[in-house]
Amino acid sequence: MRITDADIALAQALADAAGAAIRPHFRAGFDVETKDDQSPVTIADRAAEQAMRALLAAEAPRDGIVGEEFGTIEGSTGRQWVLDPIDGTVSFVAGRPIFGTLIALVQDGWPVIGVIDQPIGRERWVGAAGRPTLFNGQPVRSRACRDLAEATLATTGPHYFSDHDAEHFMALAAKCAHRRMVFGGDCYNYGLVASGHIDLVVEAGLKLYDFAALVPVVEGAGGMMCDWSGEPLTADSKGDVIAAGDPARIDDILEALACHGH
Repeated sequence: MRITDADIALAQALADAAGAAIRPHFRAGFDVETKDDQSPVTIADRAAEQAMRALLAAEAPRDGIVGEEFGTIEGSTGRQWVLDPIDGTVSFVAGRPIFGTLIALVQDGWPVIGVIDQPIGRERWVGAAGRPTLFNGQPVRSRACRDLAEATLATTGPHYFSDHDAEHFMALAAKCAHRRMVFGGDCYNYGLVASGHIDLVVEAGLKLYDFAALVPVVEGAGGMMCDWSGEPLTADSKGDVIAAGDPARIDDILEALACHGH
């Protein structure tokens, strides 16, 4: 599928619409509800997704939609817009401006456009297959990492891993630069990989709307994303995710995780 400038412009317009819906609620009084999976949700999550869906209904009515808050609409084009209005609701609720809106265009199961938008700091990474990743309009590159012992490793939090996955993660963490580990950050960490500030993010249990947008952003900056078996991330992936700024370290990471056949 050829990515068009119009597709990228629509993805950016979706981010604009979500940001406009989110900003009035940040650090304001709002109720926090708990969903069935025990994750928090706010009026801002819902308002942002509704704003994006309204725009898609007008601009791309035949495309499918997968959204965190309002489910799936089957389309007829083989294309799906995958939306996470606030990735990092815990940070949003805590008043930390390191959450983000995630927007992906997935074609036949493969993420081809991704946007990570931080609407408070007005920071935006835009990735598209075959194009360089842009941060606020300027190309960015992930950084080289000669050795895992020098790598800055990030994850949203150790408590998000199952016991089994946590063992593998800690085996990897033991080989990275201990004093440079970063906890918290959700999607923001992946933008920092693309911009060359973090070397590695490893997570498990993610949903399609958590990771689809990240793939074009990280890979368009020269990095690599895959699952814990080294396979590419698609709509069928289980949700264990590696983002490496330096693809040369992927084999070292997989070996440290020791999850072949995970």
